[in-house]
Amino acid sequence: MLTAAQSRATENNDMHNDSLPPTGFVRLRQIIGDRRANPPIPPIFPVSASTWWAGVRAGIYPPPVKLGARCTAWRVEDIRILIELIDPAARAIGEERAE
Repeated sequence: MLTAAQSRATENNDMHNDSLPPTGFVRLRQIIGDRRANPPIPPIFPVSASTWWAGVRAGIYPPPVKLGARCTAWRVEDIRILIELIDPAARAIGEERAE
C-alpha cells in the first residue's frame, strides 16, 4: 500500500522522470523540490527533508553518495529505480521510449 507521499510522488513522476539526466547525481533539493529557488524546482518526491532522511535511514529511499565534505547527492539511476518501484506505470513508459 502506498503512503500519501508516495501517491503524490506517483502523480509527479511521469512529468519529472524526463527531467532527470540519463546518468550522474542529483542533490536533495532536486529530489524534494525547492519553492524558494528562482525558478522554483518542482519535486520528484513531494516530502520534507526530514521525511526523506528518515526514509533513507529506514531503507525506503536509496542511500546517498558523499561527493565531498559538505556535498551529498544520489545516483540518478537509484532515483529512477525508486520511481519504478513506486509506480510500475513509469517502467512501462520507460520501456516504450527505449523501443
